[in-house]
Amino acid sequence: MKAAIVKQRGIEPIYGDFEEPQANEGNVVVDVTASALSNLTKMRAMGRHYSASQVYPNVAGTDGVGTINDKRVYFLATNAPFGTLAEKTLVNHKLTIPLPDGIDDVTAAAIANPGMSSWAALISRAHFEAGQTVLINGATGTAGSLAVKIAYHLGAKKVIVTGRNAEKLNKLGADEAVAFDMTATDGAEKFTADLKDFFQTGVDVVLDYLWGDSALAIMKSVAQFGGHTVTRFVSIGASAGQSDITLPSAILRSSAIEILGSGVKSATMPELMSAISGVFEWAAKENIQMTTNDFPLSEIETAWKAPLTPRAVVTVQ
Repeated sequence: MKAAIVKQRGIEPIYGDFEEPQANEGNVVVDVTASALSNLTKMRAMGRHYSASQVYPNVAGTDGVGTINDKRVYFLATNAPFGTLAEKTLVNHKLTIPLPDGIDDVTAAAIANPGMSSWAALISRAHFEAGQTVLINGATGTAGSLAVKIAYHLGAKKVIVTGRNAEKLNKLGADEAVAFDMTATDGAEKFTADLKDFFQTGVDVVLDYLWGDSALAIMKSVAQFGGHTVTRFVSIGASAGQSDITLPSAILRSSAIEILGSGVKSATMPELMSAISGVFEWAAKENIQMTTNDFPLSEIETAWKAPLTPRAVVTVQ
């Protein structure tokens, strides 16, 4: 079968022939139709993510859409060395979700991972309740902008968005927007101060897609200006490119902040599956659309280098 093959760790995939998977006990063969390229997909395929299998050669891809006996499904967590960027893949039948009418294959492939990121973070990790206030750091990306819509859908009373691009932030439809510039000499301190009124009033959940200096500035604002209301800070990603920060213990001792992570292993697989199912039902009912950049599987080498926004989707059938 044709597939996007990663021959060794750290090497980008190439288009070529790979052995076809065979169904076995508990695992079914899926005829793949579409699979999105996310940062997670790329890091896992090249062995740079903590959840990577380290089996080489392998087929790239972490999740996708396809058919099983002509029934449309979304699937994830394929069995190594088979990935989702291939004509066929092998997956545990328990890790498939029927697709509702009203959502096409490309949209489902594109929305599953970014939509799940905020849905699972809010429901499973932050134990979000309708009527609460949510701050989304890094809201201008695909996942962050979806998080705004999902927070409102789940009943948020107020949504605050933060990020580096003021123009994009103001187009997201949130209640409040705060832009920052971490490259400025006093950029972090100014961002901390700019959040004062929000944390004095109370922010229940922070969804952080960036990590790094902006995340630390938010935590400092919680410590300096927050009261006794618990703020659950949920780390979802590190797209700012800073994997490490220096966190003063005083932030933890002088505030009601709770720092959590959301992702593979911090949320259970049933929780992640439930979040994805919720995203699909919402997207189908509300006719949620996503701008995508579509590539045939044969152009995987070009697709791999495409920007993450708009979301690149590889079509197979």
